[in-house]
This record gives sequence, C-alpha cells and structure tokens, in this order.
Amino acid sequence: MAMGAREHGGQDDFWIPTANLAQSPGHPFYQRLNEIFRQYGFDRFVEGLCRGYYAERMGRPSIPPGVYFRMLLVGYFEGIDSERGIAWRCADSLAVRRFLGYRLDKETPDHSTVSRTRRRFSLETHQEVFTWVVKVLAQEGLVSGKTIGIDATTLEANAALRSIVRRDTGESYREFLEALAKASGVETPTREDLARLDRQRPKKGSNDDWMHPHDPDARITKMKDGRTHLAHKAEQAVDMDSGAVLAVTVQPADAGDTTTLYETLEKTCQTLEEVAEDPETADCAHDSLMEEVVADKGYHSNETLADFAEMEIRSYVSEPKRGRRCWRGREQEQRAVYGNRRRIRGERGKGLLRKRGELLERPFAHYLDSGGMRRVHLRGRGNILKRLLIQVCGFYLGLVLRQLLGRGTPRGLGELSAAALAAAFSLVCGLLRALRECVRRLFGWDRLSRLFVTDDASAVPLPRAA
Repeated sequence: MAMGAREHGGQDDFWIPTANLAQSPGHPFYQRLNEIFRQYGFDRFVEGLCRGYYAERMGRPSIPPGVYFRMLLVGYFEGIDSERGIAWRCADSLAVRRFLGYRLDKETPDHSTVSRTRRRFSLETHQEVFTWVVKVLAQEGLVSGKTIGIDATTLEANAALRSIVRRDTGESYREFLEALAKASGVETPTREDLARLDRQRPKKGSNDDWMHPHDPDARITKMKDGRTHLAHKAEQAVDMDSGAVLAVTVQPADAGDTTTLYETLEKTCQTLEEVAEDPETADCAHDSLMEEVVADKGYHSNETLADFAEMEIRSYVSEPKRGRRCWRGREQEQRAVYGNRRRIRGERGKGLLRKRGELLERPFAHYLDSGGMRRVHLRGRGNILKRLLIQVCGFYLGLVLRQLLGRGTPRGLGELSAAALAAAFSLVCGLLRALRECVRRLFGWDRLSRLFVTDDASAVPLPRAA
C-alpha cells in the first residue's frame, strides 16, 4: 500500500453534490435518545406547547422548539457551560448535527438565536418540558414519590464583587471607601489607605447595602470552597428510591435552608400531582405521595419539624448539637423534635441518612459539575432556572439511557465501548495463550509454536523437541 500525502493549496470546487458530502453514522447515544423522543412524541409535544410564541405567516425563520431543547441537552451531555460553546459544538460535530436533524448544507443556529429563543420562551414553558420528562421517567418505573430528599448548593454568579454598588446611592465600592477616607481626614487616599480602612470595617459585605447593577438577584455569600463570591442558591428534591430529581429551584444565596425549603416542597408536590393526574402515568404513581423527608442538619429547626408533623410527613433530618434545651410552652415542637431524633437513631433512619450522601450529592455532580453549570453564564434567577431545568431533564434522560444502555452520557458509552473492545482483545489473547500451551504439551516445542507469540518479554523459551 502506497503512503498518501496531504494535498496543499488548490481551489475547492464551487458546486459539490449533496451525495458527495461527508456523512456521519451518528453517535449511538444520541441515536437512542432520538428514539426515546420519537417513542414518547417529544417534538409533537414541544411544538404544541410553544406554538403561541411563533407567528403563523410573518417573521424571520427561527429554530424549531425541539432543536432548541436538544441544543440545551447537548450542553449538559457534553459539559459545555455557555450558549456560545453549545452553538459552536453543534456546528462542528457531524454526530450532533445528525442528532439535531441538520444536513451539512444547512447552518445550525448561532448562540444569539438560542439566547433569543430562551428569553422568548417563558419559565412555565421550561417547567412543562421538565414535567413531561418526569412523566417519561414515571413510565419507566423510576418515580416513586414516597421518600424525598432535600439538599441545596451554591452557583457562582456571572458577576464580580469589584463591580458591586450601594443600593441607596448607586456609588461603587471604591467611591464609597474614598468618601469614608476623606471624612476621616485623608484628603488624597492611596490604595494602601483604602485597604487599611476596609480591613477595619465590620460587616462590610452586607447584602442589605450592596448589589450588582447587572444581576440584582446575585447575593454575596461564602462558597463551598471557602471563597466569598456573588452567587445563587440551587435547591433540589430527589426521589430517594430511584435518585430522580423531582423539583429544582433557584433562590437567594443568603437565604437559610429552613426558609427556602417550602418553595422546593411546593414544586415537588405540584410535579407529583401532575404525574398522578395524567392517565398515562397514573398507574405508575405511588398511592400516598411524600410520606417521608430526608435532609441534613441545615434544615433542622423547631418550626420546620413541627410543620412536617402537622402535614403528617415523617422527617429524617440530622440534628446538630445544641446542648440542653428548654421546652417550656413549646410542647408541640418538643414532640416533633423528639420524634425526629427517635427516627434518625433507628435502622431505617440511619440507612436513609447514609443514602442521602449518595443520592443527593450525585445529581449535583452530574448536572452542575460535569454538566458545566457550577458557574453560570446567565444573569437573573429566571434565566438560570430555565437552563437548570433542562440540565435536570438531561440528567433524567441519562437515568433512562443508563437503564437501557448501561451508561448515561455519550462519553460514558464511549468508555463502555472501549472497555468492551479491551475485554475482547484480552479474551483473544487468553485463547491464544491457551492454544499455545496445548500445542506445546501435545507436540512439543516445534515450528507450530512460533505462530503464537508470547506477550511476556521475560519468558524463557522452552527447548525445542528433538
């Protein structure tokens, strides 16, 4: 076979037949995902849901709703954080083009079109798509709704601390410090003077006094790694039987867990009720929804546990060490706290708290860390929640595909194929070694054994038979 050489220069043909264009066989993961969409009528559903956002006759050509939601799912499966990166990936990959339904002679949507479509579609529309995917999960037997786990994390906002301004006057942080320095007698303060003055100020990062001018929803908070940054709070409710996320909310980062808990529980109840009322998923839903709630010690308070007892929900909330307490005049709260303490010390409570570390942290690792949403590139809690809902939909579909294919992401499926190829190669090598040993024992070390090359370079060759 002669070695080929790369061609340099020359002019490309002006007209190229479509039949001569490069074709991709498609990625098996995305092919199976499209089969699931066709099976459950995803495109028909989202086109009917979003029909009101499009004009009947006039207007510039836009992307179909199914393509928009698929592009956001590509962002989750490929771990791409920005819409600009998603648009580049969709234009560059032949397999992703096939997943979206775009031929090579047709341009894929750019990031501005994706951004405009996201702003046009309401948050309720994204929530409806989220609920539709939950129903698909319910038909696959992955939604129980009996035991719910609650957890929250922080998302780094698309805003810098050095750009914050005063809520009352609108002056920047540096202008505020310069005014304080001049009031203290320093006419022309230097940077060192401002830094020294800033270190002496208590509670200098209060959210009541400061805000970001372009992202007022962001809050100054301490991140998981100890840094102080502008951030948002994402809270989720997870089915403790299957690991499916039943609700996700984006709330102020400085709000306590006992405050944000109720909105997440309300969204969870709405989702479970819609699943139970749908005739296609009514048989898959549990008879009594949300009987138990599991959470960490950040959600432990007298009022929260008393509310759970009033709603007839068994709580398994880790209790922080608070020492001896006085319960005079608070008998109802005392019964709720003591009942929760008794349950978390039992065998079932210990098992649920052990599962909490796995089933509540794993979704965050999937759709935030691996999915590229730990640092957001959008501003405003509504925009962030729209993207986050579709990220969780990708996590849902990954659960279904993991049940069907054994892997829940395209990269995981590729690693599975590589592992299967390596296992097959190892099996062939083992068979060859066994065959070589049989030849040696039956016929001695003759010319036939040279056909089977050993993989051990340090092996000592046996003497040839006489």
